[in-house]
Amino acid sequence: MTTLPLHARHAVITGAARGIGAAIAKQLADAGASLTLMGRNADSLQALARTLGPTVRVHIEAADVSDAAAIERAMAASVQALGPVNILVNNAGQAASLPFGKTDLALWQQMLNVNLTGTYLCTHAALPSMLQAAAQGTPGRIVNVASTAGLQGYAYVSAYSAAKHGVIGLTRSLALELARKGITVNAICPGYTETDIVAEAIANIVQKTGKTPDEARAALAERNPQQRLVQPMEVAHAVLSVCLPGSNAINGQAIAVDGGELAG
Repeated sequence: MTTLPLHARHAVITGAARGIGAAIAKQLADAGASLTLMGRNADSLQALARTLGPTVRVHIEAADVSDAAAIERAMAASVQALGPVNILVNNAGQAASLPFGKTDLALWQQMLNVNLTGTYLCTHAALPSMLQAAAQGTPGRIVNVASTAGLQGYAYVSAYSAAKHGVIGLTRSLALELARKGITVNAICPGYTETDIVAEAIANIVQKTGKTPDEARAALAERNPQQRLVQPMEVAHAVLSVCLPGSNAINGQAIAVDGGELAG
């Protein structure tokens, strides 16, 4: 029997309950990883776990990524349940669309807390375990799910874009710091993807412009040269690719999954 490529690897996935996070969970489980599914709703995480099959080792942790104490507790519990963390996927995120003049301090801070500080907190909590495992010969992978909004500006999402630019800066700095310690750090940057965040963006466009939902969806899809929304499993496949044993030389990269939107 062929051993699966991520056999005996423990992967922690934040924002795992739905959308891109759920797709990542399925990809890593199919590759043989044991999973800690982390998110704010334990029932949703349990529902996902039931779809992964009886042979997949799964641990559930309900925690808000912006709560430092909760993340420390959740990460410690995950290590106790499934062993040292080998793969950390910082996927939890939140977006809000408003003109900059209407972006108050509370919204600005919320975007930073969830998208950037949450990535810091989870990485900071997981890293000691990852370093221990890497020192014993099991390489580590940190994958930050950022956005094309972290690679260029988008109007009306200044707080979100600033946070995602910060995630990419953190990715590049940590990649250099950990390069000789057996851990790679990369960012995956989806374009507009078929998720709840995009569904909310479509509803916002409909409300503010009077466009139909189909017209609003088409307006977002126009950014992609393939004239479509990216699918969650396509993002998950990119995440898997930088987690595989043969990806050691891929480090410090911000990989766009956008159908070529940023190619020009």
